[in-house]
Amino acid sequence: MLYLRSLLFWAGLVISTLVITPWIPLLYPLPYPIRYRYAHQWTRFNLWWLQRTCKLQYTVTGAADIPAAPHIVMAKHQSAWETMALQKLFPPQAWVMKRELLRIPFFGWAIACMEPIAIDRNAGRKAAEQIIRQGKKRLEQGRWLVIFPEGTRVPPGKKGRYGMSGAILATQTGYPVIPVAHNAGEFWRRNDFIKRPGTIDIVIGEPVATDNLTAAQLNRRIQNWIEGQMKRISHTPWTGEQYRREPRVRQQKKPE
Repeated sequence: MLYLRSLLFWAGLVISTLVITPWIPLLYPLPYPIRYRYAHQWTRFNLWWLQRTCKLQYTVTGAADIPAAPHIVMAKHQSAWETMALQKLFPPQAWVMKRELLRIPFFGWAIACMEPIAIDRNAGRKAAEQIIRQGKKRLEQGRWLVIFPEGTRVPPGKKGRYGMSGAILATQTGYPVIPVAHNAGEFWRRNDFIKRPGTIDIVIGEPVATDNLTAAQLNRRIQNWIEGQMKRISHTPWTGEQYRREPRVRQQKKPE
């Protein structure tokens, strides 16, 4: 039954992608709010379809305290689910993502029209500078900025290294940070076809002002809050171990 329900969900996701996303590039000449509202229909449908097919729902704690003005959102990253759910909670938004996603036919082209901050994760300092430069611009345009400070999806019960770019952006621009914790990875696991039924817990923290804080202090405060909440809402035995992805090895071209 789990397999059948998951198959139905994936079928709906593929069909909605083929129906909705090809039109988004054609809307590029229109103002951004119009493009965003149209593209957001894909997110709304797939969150609804996920509930109908896989019985996977979610609850939100702290939604009433979300401010009206855009902030920087720094969130836990465990699955692809939160990339959709956060769009519903913090619209309109731009998010930091790996630029490889832009190469996916239709889907990637549609994402590009939403003007995300697409970075090369191997670029190091240049990637951080790009986040700070473009992030400031997106915030000034009235968009929320969503950053996953761990940089990649981390298995439940573990934590990744929290990058500094989001904290640096916040301290340089003065925009407060809203931390977000959730346990989506326990139901929607990385690279897993099966989507398990249940209720995902999302916890939204109060805005953290950057006054009198260094980037390192702000980053540590956000990390402590998120990981503290993860211990509370996680159903997976919490190890507290640092999660490190294997370094990417660039293939050398063979000599002619």
